[in-house]
Amino acid sequence: MIDKSKTLPSVDEWLKAAKKDESALQEGMYLVHNGTVRQTPKAQVRQGLDDGSKVKGMHFSYDQEKVEVAIRKTFELDGIFHVRVWLNQGELALGDDIMLVLIGGDIRPHVIDGLQFLVETIKSTCVTEIEKK
Repeated sequence: MIDKSKTLPSVDEWLKAAKKDESALQEGMYLVHNGTVRQTPKAQVRQGLDDGSKVKGMHFSYDQEKVEVAIRKTFELDGIFHVRVWLNQGELALGDDIMLVLIGGDIRPHVIDGLQFLVETIKSTCVTEIEKK
Protein backbone atom coordinates (compact mmCIF):
# COMPACT_ATOMS: atom_id res chain seq x y z
CA MET A 1 0.00 0.00 0.00
CA ILE A 2 1.25 3.47 -0.88
CA ASP A 3 0.66 6.15 1.75
CA LYS A 4 -0.19 9.28 -0.24
CA SER A 5 0.09 11.78 2.61
CA LYS A 6 2.21 14.84 1.86
CA THR A 7 4.12 14.67 5.14
CA LEU A 8 6.14 11.88 6.68
CA PRO A 9 3.78 9.43 8.39
CA SER A 10 4.33 8.10 11.89
CA VAL A 11 6.18 4.78 12.03
CA ASP A 12 4.47 4.14 15.37
CA GLU A 13 1.04 4.54 13.74
CA TRP A 14 2.07 2.32 10.83
CA LEU A 15 3.19 -0.40 13.26
CA LYS A 16 -0.01 -0.13 15.31
CA ALA A 17 -2.08 -0.52 12.13
CA ALA A 18 0.05 -3.43 10.91
CA LYS A 19 -0.39 -5.28 14.20
CA LYS A 20 -4.18 -4.87 13.98
CA ASP A 21 -4.31 -6.25 10.43
CA GLU A 22 -5.57 -9.81 9.96
CA SER A 23 -2.16 -10.80 8.55
CA ALA A 24 -0.45 -9.86 11.83
CA LEU A 25 -0.97 -13.33 13.27
CA GLN A 26 1.46 -14.66 10.64
CA GLU A 27 4.10 -11.99 11.25
CA GLY A 28 7.01 -12.31 13.61
CA MET A 29 9.08 -9.34 12.46
CA TYR A 30 8.81 -5.85 11.00
CA LEU A 31 11.58 -3.81 9.41
CA VAL A 32 11.55 -0.10 8.55
CA HIS A 33 13.68 1.74 6.01
CA ASN A 34 13.85 5.55 6.26
CA GLY A 35 15.89 7.03 3.40
CA THR A 36 17.08 10.63 3.71
CA VAL A 37 18.94 13.15 1.56
CA ARG A 38 22.65 12.99 2.38
CA GLN A 39 25.48 15.38 1.59
CA THR A 40 27.73 12.73 0.03
CA PRO A 41 27.01 12.24 -3.70
CA LYS A 42 25.58 8.88 -4.80
CA ALA A 43 28.52 8.29 -7.19
CA GLN A 44 30.96 8.62 -4.31
CA VAL A 45 29.05 6.27 -1.99
CA ARG A 46 28.16 3.64 -4.60
CA GLN A 47 31.14 3.77 -6.99
CA GLY A 48 33.91 5.48 -5.03
CA LEU A 49 34.00 8.41 -7.49
CA ASP A 50 34.92 11.49 -5.46
CA ASP A 51 34.91 14.68 -7.53
CA GLY A 52 35.03 16.85 -4.40
CA SER A 53 31.43 17.99 -4.74
CA LYS A 54 28.78 17.92 -2.04
CA VAL A 55 25.04 17.49 -2.42
CA LYS A 56 23.01 20.54 -1.33
CA GLY A 57 19.59 19.09 -2.09
CA MET A 58 17.67 16.85 -4.44
CA HIS A 59 14.75 16.80 -6.82
CA PHE A 60 12.83 13.59 -6.17
CA SER A 61 9.89 12.07 -8.06
CA TYR A 62 8.39 8.63 -8.59
CA ASP A 63 6.15 6.64 -10.91
CA GLN A 64 3.18 5.49 -8.82
CA GLU A 65 2.24 2.61 -11.12
CA LYS A 66 5.76 1.20 -10.99
CA VAL A 67 5.79 1.46 -7.20
CA GLU A 68 2.47 -0.39 -7.02
CA VAL A 69 3.91 -3.17 -9.22
CA ALA A 70 6.99 -3.37 -6.95
CA ILE A 71 4.73 -3.68 -3.90
CA ARG A 72 2.69 -6.47 -5.54
CA LYS A 73 5.90 -8.34 -6.41
CA THR A 74 7.11 -7.97 -2.82
CA PHE A 75 3.93 -9.65 -1.57
CA GLU A 76 4.81 -12.61 -3.82
CA LEU A 77 8.03 -13.23 -1.88
CA ASP A 78 8.10 -16.01 0.72
CA GLY A 79 6.83 -14.97 4.13
CA ILE A 80 5.90 -11.35 3.34
CA PHE A 81 2.45 -10.34 4.62
CA HIS A 82 2.61 -6.57 5.15
CA VAL A 83 4.02 -3.78 2.98
CA ARG A 84 3.58 -0.05 3.32
CA VAL A 85 5.42 2.69 1.39
CA TRP A 86 5.56 6.48 1.58
CA LEU A 87 7.57 8.50 -0.94
CA ASN A 88 8.32 12.21 -0.86
CA GLN A 89 8.22 14.42 -3.96
CA GLY A 90 9.68 17.67 -5.21
CA GLU A 91 12.64 19.71 -4.02
CA LEU A 92 14.26 18.21 -0.94
CA ALA A 93 16.92 19.61 1.37
CA LEU A 94 19.73 17.81 3.18
CA GLY A 95 18.28 15.62 5.89
CA ASP A 96 14.78 15.55 4.36
CA ASP A 97 13.03 12.21 4.22
CA ILE A 98 12.99 10.56 0.80
CA MET A 99 11.08 7.40 1.60
CA LEU A 100 9.66 5.29 4.37
CA VAL A 101 9.10 1.56 3.89
CA LEU A 102 7.62 -0.95 6.34
CA ILE A 103 7.81 -4.70 5.70
CA GLY A 104 6.21 -7.36 7.90
CA GLY A 105 6.75 -11.06 7.57
CA ASP A 106 7.13 -14.40 9.23
CA ILE A 107 10.86 -14.79 9.86
CA ARG A 108 13.95 -12.58 9.79
CA PRO A 109 15.51 -13.85 6.53
CA HIS A 110 12.24 -13.35 4.63
CA VAL A 111 11.68 -9.85 6.01
CA ILE A 112 15.28 -8.78 5.33
CA ASP A 113 15.03 -10.14 1.78
CA GLY A 114 11.66 -8.41 1.29
CA LEU A 115 12.97 -5.06 2.45
CA GLN A 116 16.10 -5.36 0.31
CA PHE A 117 14.05 -6.34 -2.74
CA LEU A 118 11.49 -3.56 -2.40
CA VAL A 119 13.89 -0.71 -1.62
CA GLU A 120 16.25 -1.79 -4.42
CA THR A 121 13.37 -2.08 -6.89
CA ILE A 122 12.00 1.34 -5.94
CA LYS A 123 15.42 2.99 -6.12
CA SER A 124 16.44 1.36 -9.40
CA THR A 125 13.19 1.38 -11.41
CA CYS A 126 10.55 3.64 -9.84
CA VAL A 127 12.16 6.94 -8.83
CA THR A 128 14.11 9.82 -10.28
CA GLU A 129 16.69 11.43 -8.00
CA ILE A 130 18.51 14.49 -9.27
CA GLU A 131 21.18 15.64 -6.86
CA LYS A 132 21.69 19.41 -6.58
CA LYS A 133 25.35 20.30 -6.03
